[in-house]
Amino acid sequence: MIPKQQVLGFLKDYDPESITVATVCSHSSLQIFDGARKEGFKTLGICTGKPPKFYDAFPRAKPDEYLVLESYGDLMERAGELRKRNTIIVPHSSLIAHLGKENYLEIPVPVFGNRVAIEWESDRAKECKWLLGAGTQMPRKIDNPHDIKGPVMVEYEGAQGGKGFFVAKNYEEFNELVDHTRKFTIQEFITGTRYYLHYFYSPIRNEGYTLSRGSLELLSMDRRVESNADEIFRLGSPRELIESGINPTYVITGNMPLVARESLLSRIFSLGEKVVEESLNLFGGVTGAFCIEAVVMDSLEIKVFELSTRIVAGTNLYISGSPYSDLVQKQLSMGRRIAFEIKEASRTNQLDKILSRSSMRYYYKK
Repeated sequence: MIPKQQVLGFLKDYDPESITVATVCSHSSLQIFDGARKEGFKTLGICTGKPPKFYDAFPRAKPDEYLVLESYGDLMERAGELRKRNTIIVPHSSLIAHLGKENYLEIPVPVFGNRVAIEWESDRAKECKWLLGAGTQMPRKIDNPHDIKGPVMVEYEGAQGGKGFFVAKNYEEFNELVDHTRKFTIQEFITGTRYYLHYFYSPIRNEGYTLSRGSLELLSMDRRVESNADEIFRLGSPRELIESGINPTYVITGNMPLVARESLLSRIFSLGEKVVEESLNLFGGVTGAFCIEAVVMDSLEIKVFELSTRIVAGTNLYISGSPYSDLVQKQLSMGRRIAFEIKEASRTNQLDKILSRSSMRYYYKK
């Protein structure tokens, strides 16, 4: 992990009037570039091969320049060039996947957010410790596959858009479908509505929904469209599908907008607050965009099954704002909110609070 003091050293040489916002040309880059431009920043698109042609169709979101690499691993060798541009990298799941977690933790360029959070997000045991420590309700975890007595969701570690996830009702189904070469988690299958809640935590803003430090915002929410799982049951009952050799898959192909009944908002904010406060205790705090992935049951209880500590693709629905972000600021996307945080931190000389990882005492805290 790159030392905090090294990141702070980079910032001393930065020109706050000439910051460049950069990210990989994928995932949520359109709104990141659009939001950065709206807040007056230069933008840099990172890609391999030729720059994606589809950016030409979206001139307001097309980056000002491209950094073309032979492979994403080459980005480590180009770090000095990025720093000369006063670059701040905005991470998303594709950037982390292409660069690799170890390179992401080590790249000697300022990165928006707390890099330590990826260690807690990507490790299921740490993530569970975090969520349970926050007092959230979670689906029951099953350690031994032989103990499967009803529907369970089997998920693999790493952000891969739901690839390979599956539902099993007993050990035989589990054993038939599981990839034993990958680390997996088995949780009871919770019936209800899936909500992907898009929050923003600012350690430098002290108005609005305030916490022990900083403030919390709810900018939007979505549901995910998952490959054949959302349409497959038109073909018949689960038993008929299995007998036909058809299994549902959960690869994410898109997102749908969602608005919660207003009476749920108090619980949704309380949930986000607990998750942030526990992150402050564990590793210095999740910073900026994060997403709590949950199921709302018919009892209106909320059970959390996962979280993401960065911008998620579901926010792409709201480049011009959402029913929630419009009540904060008109045309406020998550990408623009990130850019505004960088702008405000730069203006008030607080970039160290939103770009550096936490101190060693948080990172090694058990």
